Amino acid sequence: MTATINRRHLLGGVGAVLSVAFLPGCANLPVIPKRPSPDARSGLSWISHRSGNYLLTVPRVEMGQNIATALKQIACDELGISPDQLQVRLHNTDSVDRVRATVGSESIMEFALPLARACATLRQAIKSGQVSGKLEAIEFPRDQLLSLSGQGQWVGRAPQLEQGLEMVTGQPLYAIDVRLTGMVYGRVLRAPVPPEIASTLQTMDEAAARQVKGFVALVRSPLLKMSSSEGIAIVAKTPAALDMIEQALKASWSFQGQADTQSIREAMDIDRRMAASSKRDKYIHNDPVHTGPWDIDLRFDVPIAAHAAIEPRAAVAQMNADGRLEMWVGSQDVFYQRDVVCRRLGLAEDKVLVHGCRVGGAFGGKTISTVELEAAVLAHELKQPVKVQWTRAQELMQAFHRPPSSHRIRARLQEGRLIHWSHDFASSHILFTGAVVPAWMQKITDFIGDDGVARGATFPYRAQAKRTGFDLVRLPVHTGPWRGLGAGPNAFVIESAMDECASVAGLDPIEFRLQHIEEPRLKRVLEEAVASAPPVSTPAKGLLHGRGVACGIYKKTSFAAVVADVLVDPASGEVRVVHMHCAHDCGKVINPDQVRAQCEGNLVWGLGMVLVESWSVEARNFGESPIPRMTQLPRLSVHLVDHGEPPSGAGETAIVAAGAAIANAVRAATGWRLRQLPLEPRVLQSHLKETS
Repeated sequence: MTATINRRHLLGGVGAVLSVAFLPGCANLPVIPKRPSPDARSGLSWISHRSGNYLLTVPRVEMGQNIATALKQIACDELGISPDQLQVRLHNTDSVDRVRATVGSESIMEFALPLARACATLRQAIKSGQVSGKLEAIEFPRDQLLSLSGQGQWVGRAPQLEQGLEMVTGQPLYAIDVRLTGMVYGRVLRAPVPPEIASTLQTMDEAAARQVKGFVALVRSPLLKMSSSEGIAIVAKTPAALDMIEQALKASWSFQGQADTQSIREAMDIDRRMAASSKRDKYIHNDPVHTGPWDIDLRFDVPIAAHAAIEPRAAVAQMNADGRLEMWVGSQDVFYQRDVVCRRLGLAEDKVLVHGCRVGGAFGGKTISTVELEAAVLAHELKQPVKVQWTRAQELMQAFHRPPSSHRIRARLQEGRLIHWSHDFASSHILFTGAVVPAWMQKITDFIGDDGVARGATFPYRAQAKRTGFDLVRLPVHTGPWRGLGAGPNAFVIESAMDECASVAGLDPIEFRLQHIEEPRLKRVLEEAVASAPPVSTPAKGLLHGRGVACGIYKKTSFAAVVADVLVDPASGEVRVVHMHCAHDCGKVINPDQVRAQCEGNLVWGLGMVLVESWSVEARNFGESPIPRMTQLPRLSVHLVDHGEPPSGAGETAIVAAGAAIANAVRAATGWRLRQLPLEPRVLQSHLKETS
């Protein structure tokens, strides 16, 4: 008998070993997130029927993807009811069986079938009059489910958004909206360096801080330490008083080391790493690829980027009279927040209740416990309700970011066909982020690699030999999941290099891709995107026009292609994207409006990655760490390709093609290849002056 090792199971096993064998009783070591697989049995905790009233407790976190609406459509089809008969609420740690974090574009792909089966089980029980007592889940085949077999009336439509009216009328939905009687406001102060760098408080003027009107408390606790950063908390009666107290306190810090952009670039430099060793830490493809002259030899560099969610993270916590700690959080995983607070404060699970609120943007950045633990510690210490909200400066300094990466891609062609592909790159940790996992534990986990870093680096085209390997580099800044994880940067460099390969082959970039695509669904979206784009129009006098194309696969299940049109001003080097056409295939579409919205968001993220976004250690606001503005956004056209395959993820797919399509359009307009992100107009301007 042969046995195969599944990476997901192996990761789960590593987590179990770390949390069970090494960690019991130690509050200073990390909590490993639990990732139970949803099934019809757990689905029965999401749906209920009492006295003629139906209630859906949404097992996912709402963070702009409007998953409550899509899951409600599935439930209504299976129960045979209209949307006005089904009440919807967000979950807390008491209301449903444990569910895993809302990450990875999994909410429809992993939760639609269990929910449909649970609702079908409830429908059958109601029909037979056997709704009393505990129901036994029935594993209905997919083709017997009304919602997923195309027999329902709500799936595939775009009904009114759940909580849509509340959002536009300002009703309380977010953690920042929570108001409790007697509530005070807290802020944890830290050294002005990333938390990975060891720092301690040197001096402060506590007496001056206490004189500020509205001062409540100053709290020093080892539980406020974040990674290697000591934290001291100030508490005030009003948010405005926090700023005045912080100024009066005049805290000074000592810290060991510094994070600067240049040293990070040097640590990541793939050419230096290749000169030191021809072998990489981990391989995605490892066919023998002989040395010798290459037709394509390109270096790409992608910088660190912040998540830049519009909503700074916030949490509210209070100790109830019965000794139970109650919390309201804007987190992607409320159960993980409970686990961390229980571990750090030494509380039993039944002594902590965590309510999930809507999240105003997360993108992978609100998966760990930061502001939530700070609020819990202060509420536990002061025995009164506390709200903690990070400032924008804290978001940019203390949160984790997309890791930088450095790439060297080489390719060899023969008679217009790709025969050898070689991709070496270096990046920092994503799944085993330093924001959670200390250095010694990262060394343990490094032997299995990091699927987050590898995401999107699988080469989706035909070649005789493929070699793709990467190094994991620990940095003095926290890195972690960022929309699509490694898929955005990795797909950007692959699709940029494929355009150069087409140029060497003397072929149209679309034709070259179609000749090398192995996956029929990828070919389908590429053809759809190209067909949907209108003929190129003549640009205004003095401007250069370019059209670029890119495509890609996300997590082996979803497919996207993008055609981008840009205008370039040779006098300034400024690039304006005027239109992006996206064809998207995520299988069966539950709610077309929301899938299009997710695609549009990804297109904007791709634009930001290529043209706008940069981060530095000194950044304290959006002026210093910019994101795309409304005036920079092009027309967006999204075409959904649905041939009835099982539903898969839509939240991160289109990012695999968005950025490269823009870069390829710039190349078509100017002959210049963008190799270092983001594009700097002065660099493009200099090239255009030289070539003119």
